[in-house]
Amino acid sequence: MAYVLDIDALRAGETPTRRQMALVVFALSLPAILAELSTTLMQYIDAGMVGSLGAKATAAIGIVESTIWLMDGLAASAAMGFTVQVAQLVGAGRDQEARNVFRQALVVLAVFGFALSAIGVAISERLPVWLDADPLLFEDASAYFRVCSLALIPLTMARLGTGMLQCSGDMRTPSILNVFSCVLDVTFNALLIHDGPSLHLMGFDLPIPGMGFGVRGAAMGTLLSQCVTAIMLLGFACFKSERLAFRERGKWLPTMQTLVPAWKLSWPMLLERALMSTAYVAVTAVVASLGVVSVAAHSLSITVEAICYMPGLGMESAATTLVGQAIGAHRRDVARSFARLSTALGMIVMSISGALMFVFAPQILAMLTPDAQVQALGTTVLRIEAFAEPLYAASMVAAGALRGAGDTLMPSAFTLVSVWGVRIPAFAFVAPRFGLVGCWVVMASELCLRGTLFLVRLLRDRWLDKAFDLLG
Repeated sequence: MAYVLDIDALRAGETPTRRQMALVVFALSLPAILAELSTTLMQYIDAGMVGSLGAKATAAIGIVESTIWLMDGLAASAAMGFTVQVAQLVGAGRDQEARNVFRQALVVLAVFGFALSAIGVAISERLPVWLDADPLLFEDASAYFRVCSLALIPLTMARLGTGMLQCSGDMRTPSILNVFSCVLDVTFNALLIHDGPSLHLMGFDLPIPGMGFGVRGAAMGTLLSQCVTAIMLLGFACFKSERLAFRERGKWLPTMQTLVPAWKLSWPMLLERALMSTAYVAVTAVVASLGVVSVAAHSLSITVEAICYMPGLGMESAATTLVGQAIGAHRRDVARSFARLSTALGMIVMSISGALMFVFAPQILAMLTPDAQVQALGTTVLRIEAFAEPLYAASMVAAGALRGAGDTLMPSAFTLVSVWGVRIPAFAFVAPRFGLVGCWVVMASELCLRGTLFLVRLLRDRWLDKAFDLLG
């Protein structure tokens, strides 16, 4: 049976063995990895459903995809400011204070999610124009982004519910519910994207439900699935969670004691996500100038690559939780061990997934699009990216560990310097000369640089000094 971290024993001075630490990293990572797997499979199915409409439909989504990531990243960053606090409070055994932070986070993020949604709807009409998209893509791209913007309110609340359950040590419940969200999304897509066919039975043509909304239908499926998932996640966190459930009266009105730490933790990440996603928007604009085939290949290749880094995302979540709880329990040695071990395991696992991506890229792309040109170009760029996966893992998992200790400024600075100092200028130079292949060589090189910066930061232990200075 997998080892489960005993927070009370940790506070009492007991130290888990390295084997036990590895087991608890995998025990917390596996549910998150399975959730990421289901999400990735959902993206594959979404891409396949939309891809069957042609390269134009795939390119329309690809144009606005990076801006959607911007909005999603802002929601995740805002939630992180509260979830790190809760992880450390749980580690310190201050569950009532953790519940109060959760209550106040619900109020703050409901307002934040509504604001994000309103901004998204307001800019949806002009966004494809700003991104210099082909005029043929304007209508579908705008419609897709508009509906996805409406989904930002439930998405923000789902992010909060997932983060709160994970940082309290419950990886299983949010993973199950997020898998269920993927099933819902695929189901809704099947009903909303295509016109329903007819089933010939006993001499009668029986219509199968299908609304035929096309690209817009994919976004509508996301909206509906996120609404259901947000309700279920928050319902479980508020009423069923062992450590977070609201069993007595608490403080709902946001206080400076909660908001100030949340802001200090969140603002570097908010800035990072904003500038990172702005960078992705800039990259999308560069790729858009290369034509519909390049846009479609770029979009689908990013979707395929997601299956490679899902173990890193799972271990990143585990690292944030474990380091945060160890810091809260005043266990410097355990926090360091969890951070280093999680990062090493993430690099090993993502090296394996990168090798698999290199081998099976043609087969995966063939399932997502019938366009031979898109398949060939996508295969080439994915095989280039496979070599960057180990150091990409280092940047992801180490960042999660550092953020669990409250160190959000330096990871954000590393990412911004790497992306804006290297990737964007190099993209602008390479794209007109070497096309999409050159762009992905740049991207792989930048990921290796970023991973190296994170490894140096992690091994120097200055982040630990800062975390315990703050604790006193």
